[in-house]
Amino acid sequence: MPRNKQRKAVDTWDEAECRAVIDQLWALRASLQGYESGLTPLLQGVDPGYEFSARNLAHYLALRHSDQRALQEWLTRVGLSSLGRAESHVMANLDKVLGILHRLTGQPWESHSGDEPIGIKSSRKLLERHTADLLGPTPSGRSVRIMVTLPSEAAGDFGLVRRLVTSGMDIARINCAHDGPAEWKAMAAHVRRAAKSASRPVRILMDLGGPKLRTGPVAQGAEVLRLKPLRDEVGRLVTPARIGLRPAGATMPVAGAPVHAGFDVAWLAHLEVGDHIDFKDARGADRRLLVVHQDESGFLAECAQTAYLVSQTQLKRKRKGHSPRITGLADLPRQEGLLHLERGGSLRLTRGSVEDLPEKGKGKAQRPVPTVACTLPEVFEQVCVGERIWFDDGRIGGVIKRVEPDWLEVDITHARDSGEKLAGDKGINLPDSQLKLPALTDKDIEDLAVAAEVADMVGLSFVQQAADVETLRACLLRLERPGLGIVLKIETRRAFENLPELLFAAMACKTAGIMIARGDLAVECGYERLAEVQEEILWAAEAAHMPVIWATQVLETLAKTGLPSRAEITDAAMGERAECVMLNKGPHITEAMRTLDDILRRMQAHQSKKRPLLRALRAWGMPGEAKAG
Repeated sequence: MPRNKQRKAVDTWDEAECRAVIDQLWALRASLQGYESGLTPLLQGVDPGYEFSARNLAHYLALRHSDQRALQEWLTRVGLSSLGRAESHVMANLDKVLGILHRLTGQPWESHSGDEPIGIKSSRKLLERHTADLLGPTPSGRSVRIMVTLPSEAAGDFGLVRRLVTSGMDIARINCAHDGPAEWKAMAAHVRRAAKSASRPVRILMDLGGPKLRTGPVAQGAEVLRLKPLRDEVGRLVTPARIGLRPAGATMPVAGAPVHAGFDVAWLAHLEVGDHIDFKDARGADRRLLVVHQDESGFLAECAQTAYLVSQTQLKRKRKGHSPRITGLADLPRQEGLLHLERGGSLRLTRGSVEDLPEKGKGKAQRPVPTVACTLPEVFEQVCVGERIWFDDGRIGGVIKRVEPDWLEVDITHARDSGEKLAGDKGINLPDSQLKLPALTDKDIEDLAVAAEVADMVGLSFVQQAADVETLRACLLRLERPGLGIVLKIETRRAFENLPELLFAAMACKTAGIMIARGDLAVECGYERLAEVQEEILWAAEAAHMPVIWATQVLETLAKTGLPSRAEITDAAMGERAECVMLNKGPHITEAMRTLDDILRRMQAHQSKKRPLLRALRAWGMPGEAKAG
């Protein structure tokens, strides 16, 4: 129907126009059924528990295959459902609209419920059942679960795990990219024990590392300790820098010392509170320490000026009436290895060497090109000149300029004006490259055996196609855990583009869900597209009645610093549209959990998926209404 005709005012009923829309809806309905019929072999492979969901997903994909906005506008103008919230029950919603239009035009209508796999109420119950099967029972007071990534300390600190459980953690995530089997088993044992003690269910997700492309190790920097006092806005000293002086090789901390250095035992034996220690720092600046306290571990000293201590630094104790005693120092922290990259510069990725390669050229000697290895050098044969490459969650970007058997040369195109620092073990994304990587690495297969033993579900990282899901299912069958829940992590552009086939493949499992890994996904698809992409994933998952985990950087600033940003509070509220929200580790994680719990409880009274709920708004008075008392 022409768009201008559908925009006509409907103050007067236009029966001919209405009948034309009815014909359009019948044609749309036929296309849904036709698409479903064409997917019969695929639908036959799903688990019986997902039969209706698979059919509804087929209908949703057919509905969204063409632009329905003009139809939606007409339906809205006459006060009917616009099909805009039909994800979970597409055919039933369409039939309701058709039935009403038939009655308005005096045409007979017979129920077609036999063609409808599911209705609005039954679809909601089906999603709830699938969610409970995978993520556990609905928590008391809120419908969205909270998942927390366990830090390494959780392996040896039962108290930490117990605090997470009592603070509201519904699912514990163990990241197999860190630690090892012994630590994972210890973490799982602590979770089970804490859950039993708290009398509440807590599920365990073990997240496989997958074929993650990362930078290799970078040579560590110099041994240097920086002392920096705190000053006010006009430069006056507020708090001096503090350092613990303890015997070389000792590990016990000195009370009140944020940083430590090791000293000769004989030299320390002659030290007293009140002594001054003079030295020239790494820059040649004259500096002085004042010894202010002693305990069984060593001495606490203060410095009123910024100073840099290195292994060559000589310290001279000065005391009235005594000859000075000089010593060196040890046990200084070694700085993290970093490569400094600038926009317009170059970087080389190699198969194994972490040394800088000299830039070949004639004339003047040129600076060496920063070089780092990568963890999956097999991608060298799968990339092309001109393709984009991103590092460290998109903080640094470039374009592949040259491809050689043993290295790639990258032109840096995205970095701050002051440059960026790239460390080892940082992620690499190749959004333009058609990478063919194994669904499960050898390490993943080893780790899967532990997951089959201690976990309730397993996360499949960097999944890209249906065959990846089938590979995982085959491994679980060999481990005699075919019913272990599977979570597909959508974190690459290819995974997003193949989302429908991934959903159908996941429906062959007893329990399955998807995680929107928004960090890598933003880099792969572009930050400007992330909002659109995550919306489309949410819609497709709702059509499949499959639970969604909303992940990556939720309340991250709060978890790390104790103070949230306004933007991340709004972002956390968006998580109410998923079935689970994931928080990452941080020193303030329990505070982040309490905040998230409060946000989710408040938002569920206003929003269900993308449907606003018309809860009474008590915050506003009614204009003109008499006020009490």
